[in-house]
This record gives sequence, structure tokens and C-alpha cells, in this order.
Amino acid sequence: MGKKDKSKKNLPNVAYFCMEYGLDTSFRTYAGGLGILAGDYLKGAKDHDYPVIGIGIKWKQGYTDQLISKEGYPYDTYHNYKYDFLEDTGIEVSVEIKGQEVKCKVWKVDCFGNADIYLLDTDLPENPEAWTTGQLYGWFGEERVAQEIVLGIGGVKALRALGLNIDIYHFNEGHALFAGFELIREKMEDGMSFKEAKKATRKEVVFTTHTPVIQGNESHPIERLMYMGANCGLSEKQLIKLGGEPFNMTVGALKLSKVANAVAQLHGKTASKMWKDVEKRAEILAITNAIHKPTWVDERLISAAENGEDFWPIHQENKKALIDFVKERNGVTLKEDCLLIGFSRRAVAYKRSDFIFTDEEIAGPLFETGKLQIVFSGRAHPLDDGGKDIVARLVQMSKKYPESVVFLENYDMTIGKMLTRGADIWLNNPRRPKEASGTSGMKAAMNGVLNFSTLDGWWPEACNHGENGWQFGDGFESKKEEKLDEHDLKAFYKVLQEEVLPTYYDNQERWKEMMKNSIMDTKDAFAVKRMLEEYYELLYCV
Repeated sequence: MGKKDKSKKNLPNVAYFCMEYGLDTSFRTYAGGLGILAGDYLKGAKDHDYPVIGIGIKWKQGYTDQLISKEGYPYDTYHNYKYDFLEDTGIEVSVEIKGQEVKCKVWKVDCFGNADIYLLDTDLPENPEAWTTGQLYGWFGEERVAQEIVLGIGGVKALRALGLNIDIYHFNEGHALFAGFELIREKMEDGMSFKEAKKATRKEVVFTTHTPVIQGNESHPIERLMYMGANCGLSEKQLIKLGGEPFNMTVGALKLSKVANAVAQLHGKTASKMWKDVEKRAEILAITNAIHKPTWVDERLISAAENGEDFWPIHQENKKALIDFVKERNGVTLKEDCLLIGFSRRAVAYKRSDFIFTDEEIAGPLFETGKLQIVFSGRAHPLDDGGKDIVARLVQMSKKYPESVVFLENYDMTIGKMLTRGADIWLNNPRRPKEASGTSGMKAAMNGVLNFSTLDGWWPEACNHGENGWQFGDGFESKKEEKLDEHDLKAFYKVLQEEVLPTYYDNQERWKEMMKNSIMDTKDAFAVKRMLEEYYELLYCV
């Protein structure tokens, strides 16, 4: 695991399992927020000398490159990437998929400020299932189970082959659950009964749940797990008792963990309510996500805010950089002296990406005059036609208001960094309580970009309305989406017209004061160091 700081010498060694890691734009092993969080967490562990290593997959084609056609509709492209910067550990392990042996080569990430992630790779000439580590989230059925066999079962075997001593196995989402099956198999092979092995495994597994929509939590028919070889010797009856039929990966992870966590305080309540009927599950604590400041934040802004210096020129420099970036990518010239909104989200209905355009009698004149500018980005899942329709709608609006509305295609870490540094406002308008956390808002806040959001995800913990940003909707919830949307929309336009725009255009000193408050209120509370401390205190060391 490497040398530990003396103050951390007695901390447990942790293996963090995740399907994706966002470390750098050039390294296409991530799709979105889950991967960015995992990358930030492992970078933070390295920075602060915590004994955490990552286990993941080396994706040959990564996630989709999602481009926009001439007709304005998104389409997906895939490329074979060569990651020449990875270190060959010289280690191979084997897993069984559909009764066939599949070799997994183990690579080490030794760059991007992080040398403690190991990635498994099946793209080997001798493999009958070489495609398994081809596309991240490319499928849902047998192929997904095969990928999760590599991550979970292969991951545990890789740890053994590497000779690493692990005390805690942390599953970031249910994709890694088969690692728990392999831990049980190991113990049963050493003579334990299933009941004893399960009990012992629970003491060394923790689990983080993200998706606050039950339908978004992966499940599989028991029969599929059996013939794919994911069960590691567990019987159908044992699997059903653990995860039900069909087998729910989140339920299985909750029942195989000593403790679990949600990723924001509000999400903790949502997740506990979602899974309240799962018997003998782990308690779900709330540990709010955080970000890796060196990756995302302009340290000059934090220094200026801490020392009472003028940070406006730094912000305007970052805004100009974003404007130049947009000009280079899309050919649109935005204005430096007009309010610029940033919005980057996965394209899915509950995030309401096109919310601002709902009443064009209000929004239209603001965009036509240039008083309001907005830069969108985000991708839909390759198989989500509804999400692609949302992207197409944003592209359509960029054509309707060509001088003030922009859609940047093929969202990645580079675009995310430019937006969260260079915008004036960070807009987020999900239907509460559907947002798990939303770390992009933290990145924006630390860069002095003011959040303008519904009280969902992390924002209820940080929002001081009118002081460090704005909320709209007052935390209103309704199972009737039309009623919720109507309520939030009225509040959105009211705050935009009566508070946001007047402050920006008529009271710049107040705007600067709010920017400083935003930076000072978030720079420590939502930095990854705090998150690491809470994970060790509340999950790993209990």
C-alpha cells in the first residue's frame, strides 16, 4: 500500500471498487459524476496520505463520444484508445464467465497525481470474451454481468496476486457486489459455513449508494447470475435471500455491508426511505460528497478571498478563457460584460435541462438582447432516446438564440473545468429529491461562481440565500410532476428577475461579496479532505 504518514499508521487499508474513474480528460475511463467523484476521492487519498487504493477496469473504448449531427441530434461514436502511460504490473488473474476462463491483465495508474489505482483488462488475444472490457456502460444484460464479474471477482483476485493487505472493501455503487461473493467463497473454501462466511464478510465491506430512483438501481434474473458464473458457488436460494428475485444489486450490497452511506444529507433521508423495507440491511449514513480542489479550483481565487484581495480580475480572466473556449469550439462570441450561466448535466428528464426556456415570453427577450447568456453541456446515455431528445432540444434553442445560447458537444472534464471556473452563475434545477449530490456545484462555488439551484443534492447544506447564492422552490416536493414543475418555474423566474439579474447589473459590489462568501463557505466543508476524514470515522473504523 506504500508508506503511511505516522499519524495514519493504524488506519485500515481500504480497497475502493468503482466501475469508472475520472482522472483526466485524456483517460477515457469515466462517464460522469460517479467517475469524477471516484477520481477526486483517490486523488485526495494520495494527497493526504490515506491508505486507499482503487480497483477498476481499463476500458478499451471508454464511454461514448457523443457528437451533434448537422440536423442537431446527438449520435455516439467509439474509438480504441491506447493508454501508453499505464504501468504493466506483470500480473494476470483469471475469472470464469459462462464456464470459460477469462484472463484479466492488471495495470497500474501511475500518473495524474495518483499512483494507487489498479485496472483490469480482458483485451487479450487468448480470451474468448476479450470484448468484456470494451465499452463502459455499453450494455445492460449478460455483458454487464460479465463486466461486473471482472470488476468484483477479478478485483479481489488482483488484490491477492498483488500481495496487498486489505482491511476494508468499499463498493462505490452496486457494480462491485460480486467482490463480496468472492470474499464469501474464499472463506467457505477455508472451512466456514455460508452463514459464517457472510457474517465475516459483512464486517469488512462498506457500500456507497448514489442513484435516488429505484428504477435506476440495477437488477438481474437469478438464472443469469448462475449461468454467467457470478454467484461464486452461492446457491439460488442464498442469492434470493440476499438480493431478491430478480436480484437487485443495491439490495444485495446493503445486506452484505456493515454500514452504507448516501452522498448528501438530503440523499441520506431519501435513500433510507427508498430502502426502508429491506430487512437486515446496513444502516445508511449521510456523508456528503466533496471535490479535489487542485483539479478543479483556481487557487488564486481562494487565496484572494482569504486575504481580502480583489479577485474580480481573476474571475474575469477565467470568464474570458471560457468565452475564448466557446469561440474556438462553436464559433460563438459571448460577451464578457453580460451575465453568463453554466449548466452541465447528464441529459435525463428529472434534471430538467431546458427548464429555463419553459416560458419563452419571459426567457426569450433576455436571450435576444444578450442580457442573459447560457452555455450548456452534457451527454445522454447511448441507449436513452429520451435523453437524446433533451440534448436535441438544447441544440435547437442554441440555433434559435445563436448569440447567447451555446451547447458544447461531447461533455468531458475539460469542458467541466472551463464552465465551473468561467461562468458567473451555476444553474441546477432538478426535481427535488432526485439529485443525489451534484459535485459540479461545489466546484463552481469554490471558484466564486454563484449557485442558483433548487434545494436538492448538496445545496441545502451550503445555501444561504442571497448571501452565497440563491435557491428557488423552497424545497417543495410533490409526486405530481406537473404541480412540482409549475411551482418551481414560478419561483425560478421570480428569483432570476428580482434578485439575480438586478444584483449582477446594478450592484457589482454586492455580487463580489456574494462570490467571496461562496468561496469561504465551501472551500473546506466540501473539499475531499473532509470527506476522507468522515469515511474513516463513520465507515472504515467502526
